[in-house]
Amino acid sequence: MCGRARCTLRADDIPRACHRNDVPVRTVHMDRYSPSYNVSPGHNFPVVRREDGGDGDGVVLHCMIWGLVPSFTKKTEKPDHYKMFNARSESIYEKASFRRLVPKSRCLVAVEGFYEWKKDGPKKQPYYIHFKDGRPLVFAALYDSWENSEDNCISVWFPAGEILSSFTILTTSSSSALRWLHDRMPVILGDKGSIDTWLNCSSSSKFDDVLKPYEDPDLVWYPVTPAMGKSSFDGPECIKEIQLKSEGNNLISKFFSKKGIKEEQESTIEEKNSSAETFRIDPTKSLKKETDTEDNTAISSITDKGGQDSKSITIHSEDEDTAKCQVKRDYEAFKAGLEPMTDNTVKQCTTPARKKGNVKGAGDKQPTLLSYFGKN
Repeated sequence: MCGRARCTLRADDIPRACHRNDVPVRTVHMDRYSPSYNVSPGHNFPVVRREDGGDGDGVVLHCMIWGLVPSFTKKTEKPDHYKMFNARSESIYEKASFRRLVPKSRCLVAVEGFYEWKKDGPKKQPYYIHFKDGRPLVFAALYDSWENSEDNCISVWFPAGEILSSFTILTTSSSSALRWLHDRMPVILGDKGSIDTWLNCSSSSKFDDVLKPYEDPDLVWYPVTPAMGKSSFDGPECIKEIQLKSEGNNLISKFFSKKGIKEEQESTIEEKNSSAETFRIDPTKSLKKETDTEDNTAISSITDKGGQDSKSITIHSEDEDTAKCQVKRDYEAFKAGLEPMTDNTVKQCTTPARKKGNVKGAGDKQPTLLSYFGKN
């Protein structure tokens, strides 16, 4: 948490950001300060602390290394600045590395913004967090000093036997607005009262009021290039807002999802239309008379209404055919001077559909129309 920050402030702007522009300011090792858009642990960083052994208003602008190296670290041990570049504010009274520093080793860190990464599976997306009006953020921090041994030369800045000063930034639980990004955030001292309490107050019992999440709505953020994940990447490109690819993919997915819904609706309409058309008949072909063996209904004719493409199918049941046959036979009998046909004769007029193999031959001795008229 809070492992990268931007500090491009001028040296004289830092005490002003900490509301210490009206008090005497002494500088220590400020020649080592190099403004950067991408400061990481192990780099020199300007902090504001009280004068050693004094309770007055004077402060020191001291360039220290980010990443605490406790004073009890072995002389021959190489410092690891990534081990304690943050300290949980809830446990500073419990751990020996921090508890002894609370009474007289409190300091302030002024930055223009800091970076935090959002985890998305194997990928991490950095965000730049800052105040909306551009004013510097002031963090609560603790510092310590460690004496380098004569045979352990760390760098040109810390030759053998020199005192190494380092600091750690305090963190707290994340605010409600930033909880989606990370569960921790640095302790931001948002006004002069909280800064004075942390820097000058001798009673540690009052610190609980300032070591809390920053909930004001003037803290804003936006995504930046993942390239700034490398500590060597520096410059204004670090804080340039970018457009996340996931947002573009969401737009594309929304487009295809809408298109898919439209196609599904059209497909449903087509299925309904096709189900409504029970038969599709070619008007160039004739339909032979067929009989349904289950419901004894016959398709007798197809008529083309007005030459249109729509076709109607006339369905005649067995009773309708019988009635028509009776009318025809009555007319023929009347014309021949004969008596109207009886019901028995009508039944013989109708020839119901028979299954193949059940057709009876002439030897069945069934009455025929010739034998009937012969008798009469």
